[in-house]
Amino acid sequence: MKHTPSQMPATGPTISNARLAMFVVAAALLGAMLTWTVGALVEQRAMDALRTRATASAALHAAVLRSELDKQRALPLVLADDADLKAALTTRSPARLNALSRKLEALGAQARAAAVYVITADGVTAAASNWRLPTTFVGSDYRFRPYFTDALRQGYAEQFALGTVSRKPGLYLARRVNGAAGPLGVIVVKLEFDDVEAAWRAIGEPAFVVDRQGLVLITSQPEWRFLVRGSLRPSERDALRAQGQYGAATFGPLPLRQTSAAVIRTDTPRAERLIETRLPEVAPGWTLHLLSTALPAEQAAVAARWITALVWTLMSAAALWLWVRRGRARLAALRDQEARQELERRVEARTVELTETNRALLYEVEERQRAETKLRSLQADLVQANKLASLGQIAAGVAHEINQPVGAIRANADNGLLLVARGRSDTLGDILSAIVAMTERIGRITDGLRAFARKADGRVEPTLVTEVIDGSVLLTASRSRRQDARFVRQGGTAGLRVLGERVRLEQVLVNLLQNAFEAVESRADGVVTLSVQDHGDTVAIIVGDNGPGLSAEVERALFTPFLTTKPRGLGLGLVIAHDIAADFGGELTATSTPGQGATFTLTLRKAAP
Repeated sequence: MKHTPSQMPATGPTISNARLAMFVVAAALLGAMLTWTVGALVEQRAMDALRTRATASAALHAAVLRSELDKQRALPLVLADDADLKAALTTRSPARLNALSRKLEALGAQARAAAVYVITADGVTAAASNWRLPTTFVGSDYRFRPYFTDALRQGYAEQFALGTVSRKPGLYLARRVNGAAGPLGVIVVKLEFDDVEAAWRAIGEPAFVVDRQGLVLITSQPEWRFLVRGSLRPSERDALRAQGQYGAATFGPLPLRQTSAAVIRTDTPRAERLIETRLPEVAPGWTLHLLSTALPAEQAAVAARWITALVWTLMSAAALWLWVRRGRARLAALRDQEARQELERRVEARTVELTETNRALLYEVEERQRAETKLRSLQADLVQANKLASLGQIAAGVAHEINQPVGAIRANADNGLLLVARGRSDTLGDILSAIVAMTERIGRITDGLRAFARKADGRVEPTLVTEVIDGSVLLTASRSRRQDARFVRQGGTAGLRVLGERVRLEQVLVNLLQNAFEAVESRADGVVTLSVQDHGDTVAIIVGDNGPGLSAEVERALFTPFLTTKPRGLGLGLVIAHDIAADFGGELTATSTPGQGATFTLTLRKAAP
């Protein structure tokens, strides 16, 4: 059949409305199916990548927790065989028990344990690391605690519970102390997880540890503590309440709803999808749960669906255009294909770019965390090294300080032996009293030296100015006498407290006093002064000398690293002292007049009375 020109449309063959509608419906259905399928595949791949990353992050969380647990579990094991502890429990001597409390106090501070205490076999605490505090455990009856009865019965026990005094949660590690005639008592170490939880919280992903019943014990979300992952039967909930170790906890369920592919958090304004990673047996009976956001996978799926829908729409439009405009559609189809390929290349290139950027960002974050950790460690080691260097300079003088009372002890002991040989033992009291006084003096000297040598724990707390100055003067007294320098102490310090840490403040003052004594060592009339001024909100500790003073050039760069005027100096003492003052919210300043001496002022915040 032939068509006349009047029967042929100018733009090609016509399409009926019915066929056009069928084409649109079919294209829409196929596009919807394709869009959903592509989005699901992209989301699945993104979820797999997120799960791999979450597994690695969970392993890091578990390593932090295991490190803390392994470090603390050794303490009760060692203390259970301690001779002083067994002797104190056997004799129940008040003197031995007080000495044991002091020993536990030192061990607890070194191990960073919340509390270390000893319970006798009848359940009463005999010695504790917090014996100085109003909330001391000494005298408390702990027979009701399962960790006590279990440890006494089977040798070792662990229990997670709230403290009866502090109301802070922690893990109680208990071990039986055996004597010749049977059990003497139980040694208990309480471990709190504030640092672990803070480290988890800093990472930004919710993490928590549950026991065999699913009860949350350790968590980066404090409001989740003692909630349950899952559900408890009424009988199990009643049994937990009856134990009393979790306070007023209701043991309700965690605000998490499980789905087939993820977990939904229900306590946020937006129901957030999360990936839950579980690591069982991070400790006996404990399982670590890490919740990682699934938002990147959702965003990738949404982007993929939008791109797929866009591409499908363009393809459908191109097909329709081809169908309607056969003659011109070939060129349009080629252009559309090129555009489509370019779009796919851009999407692929953008995806690769985003992946590489994300990988580089993760690497930079990890490198920065490692660098910050290493920097903090190096800073602490540098402060300790400087302090030990000062300690070496002090050692000779301290030895001289100790030799004097040792010689006096020897002379008094010889006199005592002579009196005993002559039968005049009635006069031994004065000699023995003198020996006791000399040994107490030696003890004060060695206590000050040991306190100065130990590594500071970094806590900022109210500190008596008198104790800091007395310790510093004790450590540098021999330097003053050796150089015939006159030391003058001015200003009242009774009751004054500043915000700081005694060991590090002593390090600052020892450094300033040593520098002052070195400055006047060539003067016959050398004088070093130490004065204290109360300025209301702050306290100033001033160390001055009448030495040669500082040149203007040295004074301008005084707190610059490696600047020193000493032949063997490292140039770090004043820099570290300046940084310590800044850490405590204070400052260290210096003024000098050439030929008339130098003055260093340590200004610190006053602690509330």
